[in-house]
Amino acid sequence: MSAIHYDLGSDQILTLTIDMPGQSANTMNEDFRAGLTDTVARVKQDLDNIKGIIITSAKKTFFAGGDLKELHKVTRNDAQAFEDMVNGLKAEMRALETCGKPVVAAINGTALGGGLEIALACHHRVVLDNDSIQLGLPEVTLGLLPGGGGTQRLPRMIGLEAAFPFLMEGKKVNPKAALKAGIVSELATSADDMMQKARAFIDANPKCQQPWDQKGFKLPGGAPHHPAMAQKLAIAPAMLKQKTKGCYPAPERILSAAVEGAQVDFDNGSLIETRYFAELVIGQVAKNMTGTFWFQLNAINAGGSRPDGVAKETFKKVGVLGAGMMGAGIAYSTATRGIDVVLKDVSVENAEKGKSYSEKLLAKKVSRGRMTEEQKAEVLGRIKATALADDLEGCDMVIEAVFEDSSLKAKVTQEAEPKLVSNGIFASNTSTIPITQLAEASALPDNFIGLHFFSPVDKMQLVEIIVGAKTSEDTLARAFDYVQQIGKIPIVVNDSRGFFTSRVFGTFVNEGISMLAEGIHPSSIENAGVLAGMPVGPLAISDEVSLTLMQHIRAQSKKDTEAAGGTWQPHPAEAVIDQMVDKHNRKGKAAGAGFYEYPANGKKQLWPELDTLFVDADKARDVALQDLKDRILFIQAIETVRCLEEGVLKTVEDANIGSIFGIGYAPWTGGAIQFINQYGVRAFAERAKALADTYGERFAPPALLIEKAENNTLFE
Repeated sequence: MSAIHYDLGSDQILTLTIDMPGQSANTMNEDFRAGLTDTVARVKQDLDNIKGIIITSAKKTFFAGGDLKELHKVTRNDAQAFEDMVNGLKAEMRALETCGKPVVAAINGTALGGGLEIALACHHRVVLDNDSIQLGLPEVTLGLLPGGGGTQRLPRMIGLEAAFPFLMEGKKVNPKAALKAGIVSELATSADDMMQKARAFIDANPKCQQPWDQKGFKLPGGAPHHPAMAQKLAIAPAMLKQKTKGCYPAPERILSAAVEGAQVDFDNGSLIETRYFAELVIGQVAKNMTGTFWFQLNAINAGGSRPDGVAKETFKKVGVLGAGMMGAGIAYSTATRGIDVVLKDVSVENAEKGKSYSEKLLAKKVSRGRMTEEQKAEVLGRIKATALADDLEGCDMVIEAVFEDSSLKAKVTQEAEPKLVSNGIFASNTSTIPITQLAEASALPDNFIGLHFFSPVDKMQLVEIIVGAKTSEDTLARAFDYVQQIGKIPIVVNDSRGFFTSRVFGTFVNEGISMLAEGIHPSSIENAGVLAGMPVGPLAISDEVSLTLMQHIRAQSKKDTEAAGGTWQPHPAEAVIDQMVDKHNRKGKAAGAGFYEYPANGKKQLWPELDTLFVDADKARDVALQDLKDRILFIQAIETVRCLEEGVLKTVEDANIGSIFGIGYAPWTGGAIQFINQYGVRAFAERAKALADTYGERFAPPALLIEKAENNTLFE
């Protein structure tokens, strides 16, 4: 059965309906390529009897793009064969584009990546006017470039400058925005209207040629040699490097393909694109990013960590204890998904203040035209601000988000638990205190679980689900359902102090502060962080978290460790934190002063006194940047291995996704464990030993890493 249905009507209009057998979405795989080759051969035979061609889809979406399973397997040895295959596919698309007859894309659903590239190869694009439909070229987000002609056709359609956000940032738009941008030609109100408009275009344009195939074609907005464009392109690589920090080759190759391709004819531009595409496909960064952001994320979203045999639950009413920043964010994220929320604090005033956080976020949506006043009122109506525990009556779940204090958490647990429905879930948003310890205050430890959200909750996609010693499989499955119901990504970890994300995050900030203690210049530390691929440097993020909170968490951890008969091992960063807070009253961003200065009307800057207090001029001058970058990435990866070794982490997928979405681990690596795999497990262990010899035992490879290195096996 062919992937493309060939239907030549009595009106001489040929309808090509893409319908990949056995797939829910159309993709550019081997079956599609074979179907396209057969179809084009048939079109050439029937050309005299064809008035025009409509390309549409039998699926809900128009076309999903390239087959990532295929792309992920391509190695350097396959590069030439891969280039030949891509050029062959593009030649078939080009044959339809240059056949002389009008070719119309009737876009009935989302068209991303290769799907939009098929549409761009048509002379006219009609799309259903439905805001849920997305159009774009998101390949860059997986470390790739649009290899089906996207870097050549889009700039020729809308100009280089207008095309760059779609090509280099993966910008996606709805049909109305696509029409405004010039990506599609017209909108349709229904499937019938779409086909009628496609036929009307064919009737009105018996002969068709793309603008770039016509003599005298000029690139919209100016070709690269045009003085105004040349001026902009001269600084584009530097601006791009400022964004990518040199970690992401894809945006740079996209810029090269688009600009170089715009200086030659279309067919040579297409060959240039294929070269850069092949380079990225066989490169390690694309392997890292597609492996994690596609395959592993899909496995998690498909419920890979959810226990089997438990009926899916839909939550209707959720209580949130504590209306501070975290509680307010949880309330917002829950209410916007249609769930009633009871937001409780010690006073109604505090609770209302927490509710006002939702009001501000929703008002912003209204001002941007993404929501109506009625919809805003509906969401706010779902949040009940209160100081009364009785208002929690009938909640399916209660989430506590109070201060990180074991006794306070015990008090609110005992107050709220009796109000839950039968078999209701009590969840703690603690970031560090073991769930098993907190569950001691619970009358129903089987129904007690950790739900660790990240700040700001409305923006951060991850929720770390922590399973205590007595947490039941039933509770875990239903907590997983809640996280997915509010549109977040769930990872599941077992209990320990700091769980997974807080433990690993702690190593990142502590390593940066340790560098300062050693005399490294703070600018070098911060630059090493962002050049390694972290979103911000360790000192900046320490200020965001607050140095006093770091002190408090350490004090609680030390107290609990010693109470359990353990010995607290001080970290080199502790003395710096204590000196900053206790001696210099610099507590972090919220207090207006930390490692950075926060002027009222200016950009934050590093506190100049750090130089005097900590910097050793000789060490600061002689330190190797690669050492600093390695320390930042290695210390987090090593702690992640410890979490796997101790059984805190259950899967490599949770490790990679959790490290990126929870703590911002450098996305180019594919996550903390994939960083080890792509570095080479043996080479990583050797480098870790070298770092341990120079900087301390915290870099010593854990037993699991040594075992993998000796057997030369990957973490899978």
